[in-house]
Amino acid sequence: MRKFWLLLSAILLLNISGCGYNSFQSGDEQVKSSWSEVLNQYQRRADLVPNLVNTVKGFAAQEKDVLLGVTNARAKVGSVQATPELLNNPEAFAKFQTAQGELSGALSRLLVVTENYPQLKSDANFRDLQAQLEGTENRITVARNRYIKSVQEYNVQVRSFPSNLTAMMFGYKVKPNFAVENEKELAKPPVVDFGAPAAKPSSAQ
Repeated sequence: MRKFWLLLSAILLLNISGCGYNSFQSGDEQVKSSWSEVLNQYQRRADLVPNLVNTVKGFAAQEKDVLLGVTNARAKVGSVQATPELLNNPEAFAKFQTAQGELSGALSRLLVVTENYPQLKSDANFRDLQAQLEGTENRITVARNRYIKSVQEYNVQVRSFPSNLTAMMFGYKVKPNFAVENEKELAKPPVVDFGAPAAKPSSAQ
C-alpha cells in the first residue's frame, strides 16, 4: 500500500510540474524581484526631491507654483502604498503609475524653469543633484523594462493552454503592467542637459 501512495505522489508531482506549476513559482518570483528593483529606483528618485527643491528655492524662490507642484507630486507618490498586493490589483497599480507619472512631469517642469537661472545652473550642489537625477531616471527605465518583460512572460503563461488550467487551479491571475498609452511618456527622463548656452537676442542693424 505504501508503494502505491509513493507512486501516486510521484505521478502527481510529475503532472503538476508538467502543467507549469514550477514555472509559475519561478515566474512569480521573477516578477516580484523585478518589481522590487522598480520600487528601489523610484524611492531613490523620491529621496532626491527634497534636496533638489531646496537648492532651487535658494536661487529661484519666486517659482512657488513649480516648487509646490514637485512637493505635492512627491507627497502623492508617498501616499500610495506599494505593497506586494499591489501587483495583483490593477486599480491600485494604475494609481501608483499615475502618481509616478505626475512626479516625472513635475520634475520636468522644475528643470525647465531652472534654465532661467544661470547662477543656479553653475551651483556645484545643483549640478551634482541633476546628475544623480539623470542617472536615476535611466535606472528607472531599465528596471521598469525588466518588470514589463517579466510580467509579459508570466501573463502569457497564465493565459496559455494547458498552463492556464494550472493557473485556474492554484489561483494564478494576470498581473497588471505599465499601460501602453503612458509608457512613452513615463520612459522619458526629465531634460537635465544645461550645457547649451541660452540664445542671445540679435542686435538691431
